Amino acid sequence: MSENISKRLSFVLRHRPDSIGLRLDAAGWTDVEGLLAAFAQHGLRLSRAELEAVVATNDKKRFAFSADGNRIRAVQGHSVEVDLQHPVLVPPELLYHGTVERFLAAILREGLRPGRRHDVHLSPDPSTAQAVGERRGEAIILTVLAGAMHADGFSFRRADNGVWLTAEVPPRFLQREP
Repeated sequence: MSENISKRLSFVLRHRPDSIGLRLDAAGWTDVEGLLAAFAQHGLRLSRAELEAVVATNDKKRFAFSADGNRIRAVQGHSVEVDLQHPVLVPPELLYHGTVERFLAAILREGLRPGRRHDVHLSPDPSTAQAVGERRGEAIILTVLAGAMHADGFSFRRADNGVWLTAEVPPRFLQREP
């Protein structure tokens, strides 16, 4: 059940808050009580405790409560316009991206692009990239030369869940793992 709730939260908080009559503020936050009421009006009765449990146990740490606990948001992956205010940071020398064979030729030719999201999502380690890639099939891990990108003027931010974000990754900064 919590996986279904997590998927529904992701859909609403990252892509379609309007699907249940919600609005996100400029930083992606919405009122917790309003979210629970909207879910109930759309057939998903969820208690505050159940919501807290889903947020606390989400393996990808996709959601966060505000410091006062009155608001909630997704920490990255939005297709709706929000400014999550993640600070610009110096990335580690290497970051990673998990993909599958059917996307590899285009990625090596065009680089990594955000698609419908605001940013390209990069993993801090190969094992996380492996897990991300495996959602679509047999994973191929690409190494991103993040330090070189940063030295070349690209900016990076890190979401609260450890995912690194950047606007794009040109092909010259990608290497295929053996």
